[in-house]
Amino acid sequence: MSMLKVIEVLAESDEGFDAAARAAVAQAAQSVRNIKSVYIKEMNAQVDGDVITRYRVNAKISFLLEDQTAG
Repeated sequence: MSMLKVIEVLAESDEGFDAAARAAVAQAAQSVRNIKSVYIKEMNAQVDGDVITRYRVNAKISFLLEDQTAG
C-alpha cells in the first residue's frame, strides 16, 4: 500500500494562473520528492487600475512518502 502526503503552498506569477501553478510545483519540489499531483484549491488575482498584475494560486500538492512504491 502506498501512502501520500499533502502539503498546501501559495504561489504567484505575473504571467497567468498556469504559470502560478507551475511555480507552486517548482517551489514544493525544492523541499520534497516524488510529487504525484497538484490540486488548485483557490485562484485570485491582484488588479492595478484595470489590469491584472499578479496571478495567485493556493495549491494542494500530493507526494509519495519515502520507502513507498507506487501501485
